[in-house]
Amino acid sequence: MSEETSPIPPMPERPPRAPSRRRRPFLGGLAVGLVVGGLTVGGVMALVNDSEPKEPATASSSPLPEATTEAPQETVEATPEEVFNEAPGAQDFTMTLKTTSKQCFGSAGCNITVEPNLSYGGLLPLNPGKTYSITYEVLGSEDGAVIQTMELSDQTSLTFRSTTVSTASRGVKLTAKVTDVEEQG
Repeated sequence: MSEETSPIPPMPERPPRAPSRRRRPFLGGLAVGLVVGGLTVGGVMALVNDSEPKEPATASSSPLPEATTEAPQETVEATPEEVFNEAPGAQDFTMTLKTTSKQCFGSAGCNITVEPNLSYGGLLPLNPGKTYSITYEVLGSEDGAVIQTMELSDQTSLTFRSTTVSTASRGVKLTAKVTDVEEQG
């Protein structure tokens, strides 16, 4: 035996009426209980007041966040602009000398050719777009300090001339000291 169901005839439209004061506490309590139990507010309205046609109610909040089909957007952090030492000074550089040639003449002393070996020790990097003129002194020569200048460009390219000095004896140690740094125009 099969059961047949007949369609429910449409209800005549009536203007919605406000629930009576007597129903409000009941509706509120029932709605809270059913929402917590998993039913929607629209289902509550249908259960409580199924004799009166009303527009379906929509829940204003959902216990779970709505699923989105959009991919989450990646946040791109801006890289900070690089900051350079715009005014390096003599104190930012240290220098040693590399001996490229040494010719000694017994007790008459030596002729020594040296090249600068420059090191930068500033807190901020040098600007690679600038060229710096670096003045230095070679100390320990028989004739006193010898002043030379070299150029530093692209942070690593050093242009200089070798320095040849005479010393009073074989045991003299030559040293160098940076005395001035200027930006080339």
